[in-house]
Amino acid sequence: MPVFPRRRALTALAVAAGACLLPAAANAQQFINILTGGTSGVYYPLGVALGKIYGEKIPGVKTQVQSTKASVENLNLLQKGRGELALALGDSVKFAWEGNAEVGFPAKLDKLRGLAAVYPNYIQIVSSQASGIKTFADLKGKSLSVGAAKSGTEVNAREVFKAMGMSYADLGKTEYLPFGESVELIKNRQLDATLQSAGLGVASIRDLATSIPVNVVAVPADAVARIGAPYIAATIPAGTYPGQTADVPTAAVVNFLVTHDGVPEETVYQMTKQLFENLDQMVAAHKAATAIKLETATAGMPVPLHPGAMRYYKEKGLIK
Repeated sequence: MPVFPRRRALTALAVAAGACLLPAAANAQQFINILTGGTSGVYYPLGVALGKIYGEKIPGVKTQVQSTKASVENLNLLQKGRGELALALGDSVKFAWEGNAEVGFPAKLDKLRGLAAVYPNYIQIVSSQASGIKTFADLKGKSLSVGAAKSGTEVNAREVFKAMGMSYADLGKTEYLPFGESVELIKNRQLDATLQSAGLGVASIRDLATSIPVNVVAVPADAVARIGAPYIAATIPAGTYPGQTADVPTAAVVNFLVTHDGVPEETVYQMTKQLFENLDQMVAAHKAATAIKLETATAGMPVPLHPGAMRYYKEKGLIK
């Protein structure tokens, strides 16, 4: 008879011990918060695709995709440990590593680590034909929207102006507006031109070129060379937008997937591996992902590679 109370006591102890272990097991789960951009951009659908891939392919992982103001905010959040992976423009990553206060990084973001180069944004400068702007020099005295203040686009604009030997002071008026609003002002003849850093065929410029006659303004290759990595010379092919009859040279800026040094090596190894082994799912999410190639994964990386990513690239023979 006395055996039953003892059994009950032992069972209670076992349950209590198990309850004590539960939080430890729960804490062992790896969370991957993926920092993206606005839901109408390219970062967000690619982040959603990555979240799905990681959730299905990496054991013990729970993912979340966060919409943000993109590059600058993403990098600052990574430094604070408030995300495990982010998409960001290459020049923003470079400035974050250097600690450039002018573009939103008061101190060096020394915890950032690289995972992979992904796809390029094209610097697309488009003016109304009525404005008379045909070349970059023609922007002098005219009104131009350079993107939201301290956005990735606006950081690109500053670099291009510097390489062309100009500054915002040369403009008649500088507007800091999102893509859609810039286009509406040009349509209404309240703005002469817009500079947009985006994928080719971006909906905002397509809308503008469909509505009124436009000029696509070139950024010469020698100016791009003066900026240097992570900028590359690129071409907006003829026919990208209605009425664009010729190829237009410009600058492109590579986007990067970035993590931080607090994310475990094995997790980053798996994040890198699953990205490249499931590129078909990335392309299905957005055609920009067709530019993601293993051969160029480390090209122009502005920050040190994370050891987990480095391990994968060594396995693939990309790094000796």
